[in-house]
Amino acid sequence: MPAWCEDFTTASLDEVIQSQAANRAWSKELRARSATLVNNRLAKLISQDDYLNDRRLVDHEAAECRRRAAILDTQIFRRKYSFASH
Repeated sequence: MPAWCEDFTTASLDEVIQSQAANRAWSKELRARSATLVNNRLAKLISQDDYLNDRRLVDHEAAECRRRAAILDTQIFRRKYSFASH
């Protein structure tokens, strides 16, 4: 998992958008890892146990990635809304 700081109190909109871009890149990487994992299992390159263990890890990371995406979306919305209301 990429390094992550949830404290965005001093972050600018641009910094939050950069974090969002990094999170999207991580999401893309996770989808590729998931596809490779499935393909390796279908080709019988890995055992069922290895597949299940790796799948749990990818699923855990994907859930964290989605959680971060939700936080970043909220941060971007707040910044855009606060600029619009001033």
